[in-house]
Amino acid sequence: MSAVQPVTDATFEREVLRSELPVLVDFYADWCQPCRALAPVVAEVARELSGRLKVVKVDTDRNPRVAAAFGIQSIPTLVVMSGGQVVAHHVGALDRKGLLRLVEAALPRNDAEVKPSELAELIRQRRAVPVDVRDAASYRRHRIPTALHIPAADVETRISELRSLDGRIRVLYGRSTDEARELAERLASRGVRVGYLAGGLLHWEADGLPVERPA
Repeated sequence: MSAVQPVTDATFEREVLRSELPVLVDFYADWCQPCRALAPVVAEVARELSGRLKVVKVDTDRNPRVAAAFGIQSIPTLVVMSGGQVVAHHVGALDRKGLLRLVEAALPRNDAEVKPSELAELIRQRRAVPVDVRDAASYRRHRIPTALHIPAADVETRISELRSLDGRIRVLYGRSTDEARELAERLASRGVRVGYLAGGLLHWEADGLPVERPA
């Protein structure tokens, strides 16, 4: 199943206005070259934020009623909705970083989630330890400075290293969000509280935060 769901004039109310999750609506048309260029970026964000954000697309040529209701005059247009209300919109293309920022305010916040800027400040204050859960080769290539390496497969056998005995929170991160979030949830079920980095190393780098690249 595609990460981006097509919706129509007939299904918009059910799929968007009544959605329990916040929704990103991509208004597009098949003939629109900027729309085609934006589509992979929208799909990538849809996969990355699966379970926290619903992503749909509306063909403005085939669904004029919805397009008119939102006053769409130029495409691509991106609209973020929460509880049936518009909370953000953007006309034109965006890169991944810009799209994440557009939807950020509407996303439900998990208590264990730590944003890149928050983690950077916690590290500066010596209140957090980043924990890289990627494979060894990826960790050797580049990582968040001061990061401890515990591959995902070893997390449950190295729980003692994740307990906050020194008062510093352990914040898991992978390439993107999903793996670290799932590990954090699994550890929480065993009584081990850790955080996870929203957007993973990709978001950290996109925000221009420091990365260590050993020689």
